[in-house]
Amino acid sequence: MPPVENQVLDDWLARGRFTPTDSGAVFFMTTPAGADDGLDPVLIIHGYPTCSFDWRRVIPVLAARRQVVALDLPGFGLSAKPDERYSIRKYADAVESVVRALGLERVALITHDMGNTVGGELLARALEGALSFEVSERVLTNGSIYIDMAQLTAGQQMLLTLPDERIEGVFEEAAFTEALAAICSPAHQPDPEDLAALWAFMAHDDGHTLLARTIRYIEDRRAEEARFTGAIETHPSPLGVVWGELDPVAVFAMTARLLEARPDAALVTLDDVGHFPMLEAPERFTSAIEGLLSH
Repeated sequence: MPPVENQVLDDWLARGRFTPTDSGAVFFMTTPAGADDGLDPVLIIHGYPTCSFDWRRVIPVLAARRQVVALDLPGFGLSAKPDERYSIRKYADAVESVVRALGLERVALITHDMGNTVGGELLARALEGALSFEVSERVLTNGSIYIDMAQLTAGQQMLLTLPDERIEGVFEEAAFTEALAAICSPAHQPDPEDLAALWAFMAHDDGHTLLARTIRYIEDRRAEEARFTGAIETHPSPLGVVWGELDPVAVFAMTARLLEARPDAALVTLDDVGHFPMLEAPERFTSAIEGLLSH
């Protein structure tokens, strides 16, 4: 892995370690067990095109009571960024590698955006009896699990028209941070320092040149939605949903469709929040997650 030169990246790196996967070294961090050893560890899977740093204000609060694990999927953050075809199944393989490295047998799963679909693949494996750990409960937040309802941004649509290859100059910092801010609520814009940090994580090891490759998760969603979202709907573990109501991409109507399929799910609506609740309203978001998880 190339040297990390940004202080924010250095500090985040110091909190974690790496495990080998078929897509290179994957970065993950884990906290101590917390105050209640009887609670299953929380496993957080981030979305596109960010990384575990999204969750920096959420992790310490959750960690007061239970162990928290967060990783950077291949192609993102501090993890390896090979020039290869990225896929939901490879991301799920990377998650399994992290869980094995920690020797965990059961987790509470928290997912966002693309991470919801990665979680869906893990749940599908569990339903097949092929997952290496048990998912005891889960919280799902803002992600286009029903791809026919998604309102893809102009940037996402543009990236999907490009060849699946490394491309220089597609996004630079200003366009990247503006695109993230645009899908957040006007009332709760992310801290500019957070946006600058997220660009630094993306640009690390030239990850920004792979955006036309990592966007292919949307193609995977389209091809195998019945598998991924079907597992989200049918896996027997308790399901909580926290959704920023003003999300312009993963529109709020998706929650109604999910609750039709899973009427026992509990929904918490963040009424003035957009696509990144952990950046826009971290205290309310974390409180909602804590209220949905077992105590």
